[in-house]
Amino acid sequence: MAQDQYDKQNPQEQFRTPDAQDSDKISHPGTTGEMDVEPDHGEDSYRGTGRLSGKRAVITGGDSGIGRAVAIAFAREGADVLIAYLPEEEDDARETAQLIEKAGRKAVTVPGDIRDEAHCTGIVQKAVDDLGGIDILVNNAAYQMSQDNGIFDITTEQFDRVMKTNLYAMFWLSKAAVQHMQPGSTIINTASIQAYQSSPNLLDYATTKAGIVAFTKALGANLAEKGIRVNAVAPGPIWTPLIPATMPKEKVESFGSDTPMGRAGQPAELAPAYVFFASQESSYITGEVLGVTGGQPLS
Repeated sequence: MAQDQYDKQNPQEQFRTPDAQDSDKISHPGTTGEMDVEPDHGEDSYRGTGRLSGKRAVITGGDSGIGRAVAIAFAREGADVLIAYLPEEEDDARETAQLIEKAGRKAVTVPGDIRDEAHCTGIVQKAVDDLGGIDILVNNAAYQMSQDNGIFDITTEQFDRVMKTNLYAMFWLSKAAVQHMQPGSTIINTASIQAYQSSPNLLDYATTKAGIVAFTKALGANLAEKGIRVNAVAPGPIWTPLIPATMPKEKVESFGSDTPMGRAGQPAELAPAYVFFASQESSYITGEVLGVTGGQPLS
């Protein structure tokens, strides 16, 4: 193998560390087009092998970042995909939908705020109506806002938004989805390294991610007798619009540098973990958390 091919397979060199970006350029929730260095979602690299042929998937936060990478991978594996997202993320959502359709699969877009229970129920019903059912639910959407002084700067309004977006919505969506799921269906939740290595400036966000781990384990045991599996992926530092939209410039500049890999991960590097949990390859796994952290331990 030529040296340049080895270099491309070196996990430290496979993706370059994103250049520093002034977080003031991006307002929450952030869009892909606003980023100085756009993330790699697997647009040019992911190759499907039919592992999700005929499946129907719902992905929250499916417009950009990890959600877009998962949507691309699912579509190229043969699944039709509904993506849910905030109305202000319409441009990103439209691009993701085009990528799904380019893979030859059906794309359904549902804007709205998942802090509303009726909207969460409506997302599931839209999947049933437009896709004919739901086989895979990916609870991926999340909200965070870094606060340098931790608990002293976290307002009740922020705490409530983080809890509703990250925990309540997952509960509402899962409860609605399982009523339509058949044996062999899966729920995949996006946890985080923050559930295990919690940062003071992300106290509220870390709290919800720990809750997601507990929810995953409990729901996995709860639904096993129905043949529905529940697992979670715990990302480490991943380069998405959420990072420059919610972190101060100095943290963005060093984002991911403290991992053993020495860099932030790309959404494309997360997608195979979601495909694994969504496919029959993981048929004997439920209630588990898979870390994709650049070497940071889940402990």
